[in-house]
Amino acid sequence: MTVSNDLGEILLVKIEKRKYWVHDDWYCKYITIKTPQGEYKEFPCYRWIADDKEVELRDGKARLPRDDQTQIAKQHRRRELEQRQKSYRWKEWHPGFPLSIDANSHKDLPRDIQFDTEKGVDFVLNYSKAMENLYLNRFMYMFQTSWTDFADFEQIFVRISNTISDYVMQHWQEDFMFGYQFLNGCNPVVFEKCNKLPDNFPVTTEMVDTSLERNLTLEEEIKEGNIYLADYKIMDGVPANATDPCTMQYLTAPICLLYNNLRKKLVPIAIQLKQEPGPENPIFLPTDAKYDWLLAKIWVRSSDFHVHQTVTHLLRTHLISEVFGIAMYRQLAAVHPLFKLLLPHVRYTIAINTKAREQLICECGLFDKANGTGGGGHVRLVQRTMEDLTFQSLCFPEAIKMRGVESKESLPYYHYRDDSQMVWDAVLGFATEVVNIYYDDDEAVQTDTELQAFVKDVFVYGLKDNKRSGFPKSVKTIRKLIEYVTVIIFTTSCQHAAVNFGQYDWCSWIPNAPPTMRRPPPTEKEVVDVEYIIESLPDRGRSCWHLGAVWALSQFQDNELFLGSYPDEHFIEQPVKEAMENFQKNLQEISNRIAERNKDKKLPYYYASPDRIPNSVAV
Repeated sequence: MTVSNDLGEILLVKIEKRKYWVHDDWYCKYITIKTPQGEYKEFPCYRWIADDKEVELRDGKARLPRDDQTQIAKQHRRRELEQRQKSYRWKEWHPGFPLSIDANSHKDLPRDIQFDTEKGVDFVLNYSKAMENLYLNRFMYMFQTSWTDFADFEQIFVRISNTISDYVMQHWQEDFMFGYQFLNGCNPVVFEKCNKLPDNFPVTTEMVDTSLERNLTLEEEIKEGNIYLADYKIMDGVPANATDPCTMQYLTAPICLLYNNLRKKLVPIAIQLKQEPGPENPIFLPTDAKYDWLLAKIWVRSSDFHVHQTVTHLLRTHLISEVFGIAMYRQLAAVHPLFKLLLPHVRYTIAINTKAREQLICECGLFDKANGTGGGGHVRLVQRTMEDLTFQSLCFPEAIKMRGVESKESLPYYHYRDDSQMVWDAVLGFATEVVNIYYDDDEAVQTDTELQAFVKDVFVYGLKDNKRSGFPKSVKTIRKLIEYVTVIIFTTSCQHAAVNFGQYDWCSWIPNAPPTMRRPPPTEKEVVDVEYIIESLPDRGRSCWHLGAVWALSQFQDNELFLGSYPDEHFIEQPVKEAMENFQKNLQEISNRIAERNKDKKLPYYYASPDRIPNSVAV
């Protein structure tokens, strides 16, 4: 369209669309206007225009609320947020959960946050496709039959073996492999330094003396900082899956004592399978009979799997990221610099969580088919964790210190910690640069009405006004704003990648991460043999469902955008573009360092490498 007259300063561009075909939605990236003086002015859109709709666009310059001086600009900003707040509504999916989007299915979501193609994220379709690709369907008619021995699991394993999963299969029974997974497996956030043995875990020096290598008593080893603890007390009393009357399933809440030996490797030295000590709850030791000790470790691995899936993965990345995303859409206008900054990091998050509630974690969903916490146990786990979830635990450096695992000298092979810290520092630097471009002082933060409404929405609605959480209700300084932004970007990118994309590597060998157990924990020693363990492990059908699930969950999206990739140009300001370039440069350097360290490693660690970290939670 060409206009010969000079229209003066263009404040808004209105796009109108008329519906002519059944499916004629239009995804508009931007509108470019050439002025009579030959200058180009860009109006970013990056949204779907569906049905008979009209959209008003501002130019690409980011503006805080105080920067809008004209009534036209102020009214546009207000109308946009009013409209968004009608579309993005809070809803309680389950009591005790963070609030989520008010949508029963993916098709009910606002068009702008839906997947481009819903078929690509259909859990039922993807799991079925995974089982077909893995040649698992031939076992499904034997759904409730047991495997014959450990080697029998290879029938469903070898089709898509890779370096790490192969290594796990070969070494899963060894204590060093068991301990290594606390550092760099799927759930590297559970163990913590033991400053005092729990009262309900009566381990003595005599019990573990043969495992201690420094000629010290257990108490002295604790004082020296060589003892760590993995306590799954959150599992205590969680009901086991009872959706299949033909198969009894069991859960437990073990406590595991870990020793940092002279080679700086974590190894297990004592395991108690239930929380309440007593004669029918023995403490299992490496000196016990081979299969007694092996089954005790399997029970810990199974409990770790449940905590990982429901707490570490679902709640602390997926659901928390959705809270940030909903509040962002409700309270930050499209021209707000924080909207532009955070938008790529909540891409598809609300959509994937809606699909999960629709197909995966709902009643009679896929979660019930193979997991011991299906049928409601996973809901109880989230509810319990929400009682203790804190904002501080999402601040990566603080979370590491809270667990007492920050010492590189003590734990030199804790790659999750070291790699994630590098990424946290890079994100912090990026957030610092961008925030300082738009906020001159603390007063600018305090008077930003949209920012304050965003932070308040997260706390009051997303976290349901839980004061114990420590989530801020307002942000009053530039430093705290930078921290808040860093938490959002880190949680939605690095933290999710670190606990999600290793699932096939570490969980595909079923005995190493059983999704359910079919016999209760042993109450005495000297009763376990191979047959006892096989009867405890998942049957053929549940093993196949589990393998299909961890394979599907470990795949990147076809159109994945990795950390630091911002193809949509929401920002037009040169200083922000320079900040992005610095961020990308820092991330590349981190990727190179990690790749160099991983050379010739039998167990490379790459889940927190920026070139493998998606921008957002989208799988």
